[in-house]
Amino acid sequence: MQSIRHLFQRLRAGLYGNPTLFVPLILTLVFSALTLRNPPLVDEYVETLLLDYRFKVRNLLSPPPVPSDILMVTIDEESLSTYGRWPWSRRLQAELLDRVFRGGPRAVAVDIFYPEAGPAEEDAALAEVIRRHEGRLVMALGFEVEEGRAFSGEVEDVLYRQAVPRIENLKHLRSVEAYRVLLPPGPLSSRATFGHVYTLPDRDGKLRWEILYIKYGGEYIPSLSLQAARTALGLPIDSTGIIGGAGVELGDLIIPTDEFGRLQINYLGGEGTIAAVSAARVLSGGIRPGLFRDKIVFIGTSAMATYDQKNTPFSANMSGVEKNATVTANILGRDFIVKAPLYIDLLAVLLSGALVLFIGRKKKALHMVAGYMLAVSAVVVSNQALFTWMGTRVNLIYPLLTVLSGGAFTISHGFLVEEKKAREIRRMFSSYVTERVVDELIRNPEMARLGGERKEVTVLFSDIMDFTRFSEGHAPEEVVAMLNEYLGAMTEVVFRWEGTLDKFVGDEIVAFWGAPMEQKDHAELAVRCALDMVERLEGLQREWRAAGKPVLDAGIGINTGEVVVGNIGAEGKKMDYTVIGDHVNLGARIEALTRKYDTHILITEFTLKRLGGLLGHRTRISIRGLERVSVKGKEQPVEIYEVRSLSSDSGAGNVDNVDGEGAPSS
Repeated sequence: MQSIRHLFQRLRAGLYGNPTLFVPLILTLVFSALTLRNPPLVDEYVETLLLDYRFKVRNLLSPPPVPSDILMVTIDEESLSTYGRWPWSRRLQAELLDRVFRGGPRAVAVDIFYPEAGPAEEDAALAEVIRRHEGRLVMALGFEVEEGRAFSGEVEDVLYRQAVPRIENLKHLRSVEAYRVLLPPGPLSSRATFGHVYTLPDRDGKLRWEILYIKYGGEYIPSLSLQAARTALGLPIDSTGIIGGAGVELGDLIIPTDEFGRLQINYLGGEGTIAAVSAARVLSGGIRPGLFRDKIVFIGTSAMATYDQKNTPFSANMSGVEKNATVTANILGRDFIVKAPLYIDLLAVLLSGALVLFIGRKKKALHMVAGYMLAVSAVVVSNQALFTWMGTRVNLIYPLLTVLSGGAFTISHGFLVEEKKAREIRRMFSSYVTERVVDELIRNPEMARLGGERKEVTVLFSDIMDFTRFSEGHAPEEVVAMLNEYLGAMTEVVFRWEGTLDKFVGDEIVAFWGAPMEQKDHAELAVRCALDMVERLEGLQREWRAAGKPVLDAGIGINTGEVVVGNIGAEGKKMDYTVIGDHVNLGARIEALTRKYDTHILITEFTLKRLGGLLGHRTRISIRGLERVSVKGKEQPVEIYEVRSLSSDSGAGNVDNVDGEGAPSS
């Protein structure tokens, strides 16, 4: 029990201490909770907008087939121009309906309301057509819906006979309920089959759902599209059933719906996708014979003046009759958009969150940006693929927000941390190394471990000879001026050879190579720098003599070995990036021996061993063994070597080959 508690505490500490782990995890949990609740505000304003884009992309990738057995007869602008404004007389409508039936259609759906009685002879003519074709004809029926209002009277017999007879899982039904029906007058309604055409757009005004049944009184009335599909299949009303929260049965077919009895309309395209013929051409006999043979024909208005346009994912001007024809095509073709189960939506969010956490482990911001772009693409592409080729609608907004928000935080945090590290590196190293090295360290911060570490470096000590006597014999202003001139010139040389300037100790310069950046040739760089320093000092000496100033001279000691390098000092007060260890001390003591041997540059045997490449060619550099010396802090004597240039122009540009001269003496 104690170990489990300890593990939990460590996990909690790890989460809190790592925002790139903690925050994306919290975001994943938040979007998982939103997935479970699925607030209507998000679902109907954002998710549905993304659904519209999925429809459009699907039609670019794999356009759905347009049914050839469904046809529309539309009262369009041509029809109104030829036969007058809408509504037409019912005698003319009866003639249009009769001409369609002469073509031998399988079923006809009339998307036109007849809420009031017309002239008796006209109603009689239309009623006669309805009577003759009642087995193949479905007519639209209007219902009025208002929240909080319901019909409590006795349902008319004609509606009772056409209501859905079988209801299962009644407790899961949350269907739309009407309080009034606009039933046609007796002659028209007594022999007709009806289907409601009530629609309810989403909050953005777009119509994406078909309400397959509407509750009126205690009965459930099918929609016009559902009735048209049933009639086309030749099925009786008894073949229809409702399974609350699951779907509608139509023979052996289950039509998927939500708990409100709504079917997601699988639009095939914009207006005009389903074939249509003008009612004017039908009435004038201007259609080819057999056009309606075995077709399912929808009759309705499409002219703008008839005000029956619907706003859909593809168009803002789709006629209501084409929407109804589309739903019937979905049912007969079993071509449905199926909402994925809730656990699939939740799994999509969790997998997206896991992807964010995995990508967040990348060290470089560029890699993270590329990773999150790929993650967003993966979420969108997989979701679109399921929609396009499997007709499955998986929630997109929450997985997408999981990746976008988690990725944005991780990248922002990474940039902020990198910027902070860059400022820290620049603050710490700008006085030690060149700007180029600082930029390289910022690009590769792992090269500048700000903690201590053991590394092999080459350290250089340079000290002015007899500086104490010089400073005592000259005015302070003159001492400082010459010292600044000397130190400035030597610093330029150290930086030229990519050295790290450790510190100034009075007149002494301490520099090293091999840290913070890796430098495999650190010993060679230090030696070349020392030769360049001597040459630069000789130039300064000539200038001082010419100006009648005192002439300064310096000795340089170089040693190579393993040291501790890192930030040393008081945390939060003063920290210095420096090197410590025996090999540092040895370098200082070797520099002090330059007075004894009257030379400018001395190196140790440890540095010489690292100069293999430098010694492999003939050059104008002499490296001469002197002797073994005992130095404080070392039990064994150390071999020392004198390094000097054999030419007067042995500057940085000329020291390119070396010839070993002499051998160590005991």
